[in-house]
Amino acid sequence: MENTDTQVNKESFAAARFIKEIGRGKDGARSMSREDAQLLYGAMLEGRVSDLEMGGILLAMRIKGESTDEIAGFMAAAEAQMQQLAAPAGNADGTRGNHGNQYAPVVIPTYNGARKKANLTPLLALLLARRGVPVLVHGVLRDAGRVTTAEILEALQHPAAQSVQQAEAQMAAGQPAFIAIDLLSPAMARLLAMRRVLGVRNSTHTLVKILQPFKGPALRLTSYTHPEYFTMLQHYFSQVAPHGRGDAFLMRGTEGETVANTGRAQQIDWFHQGQCTTLVHTHQTIVGELPNTPDEKDAAVTAQWIQAVLDDKIPVPASIAEQVEHCVLVAHMLAERAPPAS
Repeated sequence: MENTDTQVNKESFAAARFIKEIGRGKDGARSMSREDAQLLYGAMLEGRVSDLEMGGILLAMRIKGESTDEIAGFMAAAEAQMQQLAAPAGNADGTRGNHGNQYAPVVIPTYNGARKKANLTPLLALLLARRGVPVLVHGVLRDAGRVTTAEILEALQHPAAQSVQQAEAQMAAGQPAFIAIDLLSPAMARLLAMRRVLGVRNSTHTLVKILQPFKGPALRLTSYTHPEYFTMLQHYFSQVAPHGRGDAFLMRGTEGETVANTGRAQQIDWFHQGQCTTLVHTHQTIVGELPNTPDEKDAAVTAQWIQAVLDDKIPVPASIAEQVEHCVLVAHMLAERAPPAS
């Protein structure tokens, strides 16, 4: 039988040399190379970093902030162990583009939910799916003190997928698919849960918002909450993100969600092949009369309001309708330019 101590030594990962660089405070810390970041985050995902070192790493990165190379390294490690999905081969109505589906998938991360106002991320997903766009929503099922997208979708009779295969089947049937991060990447879910232990967010909260879980190109809807993340993500999508993974829309989050604000239009930047184009400019308020919105934020009331919009009893908020149109156009362009399936 193999000696237990030897096995522990073989599996453990010594993180001290990394902490020495990143743990010198906001002004004294140095960023890791992309290779070192991938090595360290891979060990964190594999559970080979001790609890003490893990706490030191997460807090050091929280204080220092992530560089673009670190995010790229972390992402490479995350994608190496993440579940991947295949886009539907054709639309639900049988129509096909030149190379399969008429639209590339749209990926919507949802990790914040509603605190003060209704979470309309499910409306965005359902409107896109109604147009024939494959939609994958990924995030958390529950979050104390917030109303999650998963809860609202469940109230709308769109339960979370229990497997990658079920999510693929839902998209093929023309429905938006919701998949929990616990299923998409159990290792990342474990690192997200450390917020409950440490009391602060960590780098994984940034990573999950820019995941691309499809084997082929997709359009990622991404958001930020602080200006420094806007700068970092601009550089990431312009200079670092692999072009073959598809495009990204970047906007300031609506309570952290990637759905357009119904009362104040945010800037939306489109990143394609390293080039940035501003699709929507910031407005202090939406032009014209403010839209009718849910009176409460709870899942049942929000679901009822969303169903009324889908039934054409309430107009789609103008900012969300505009966001849908941009998504449809870019998803179609990505599908048309994709290489033929082998």
